[in-house]
Amino acid sequence: MSAASRALQRSNRTPQLDRRMPQRLNRTRGRAALLTSGAAVAALLLSACGSGGTKGGGNGAGFVTGTDGIATVAKADRIPAPDLSGETIDGKQLDVADYKGKIVVLNVWGSWCGPCRLEAKNFVKVEADVKDQGVQFVGINTRDTDTGPAVAFEKSYGVTYPSLYDPTGRLMLRFKKGTLNPQAIPSTLIIDREGNVAARSLSALSEEKLRKMLKPILAEK
Repeated sequence: MSAASRALQRSNRTPQLDRRMPQRLNRTRGRAALLTSGAAVAALLLSACGSGGTKGGGNGAGFVTGTDGIATVAKADRIPAPDLSGETIDGKQLDVADYKGKIVVLNVWGSWCGPCRLEAKNFVKVEADVKDQGVQFVGINTRDTDTGPAVAFEKSYGVTYPSLYDPTGRLMLRFKKGTLNPQAIPSTLIIDREGNVAARSLSALSEEKLRKMLKPILAEK
């Protein structure tokens, strides 16, 4: 076959390839859309049950992370916590905003999470010590596909404070990027008496560290 004949055949095939391109693009875009829709939750869950999270100094968002991994925000730079309301693991309704005027210790946990089990006894002990000082503990249970294991977890460790049920992480995603948002499981945030996020830890907390997080917020007037 001559070079001219081969060139003609190639030119005749090109329109067929071109006609297939929109279909391929549509399939590619469809897959990309599916991936994007779950990307935020996936990114959060990939960090689940780690020993920590991103740590560092100030990042321009008004907070500074100390060498102990506890990030804090000056009172004047704090922003309000997002809407954190819904059904608890025992089927009741809860809205964290109703605790305004109290300090709220917000702990993100899962019954499947080893570090969560390690810190549970510390939360129970500190909660018992400070609940009469205007401090309310609240959990956010996540990635448990059923409330049964979560309820069993709380019973096993003697947890008496409520926990919102958030299996898909939707409540966690309400925190704005670049703020003191929960980025790992476990994560602990402290919300001040005005409803603003004051401190965060992205790792399991010892009793000593939990008390250290609370102390300056308790001292505020």
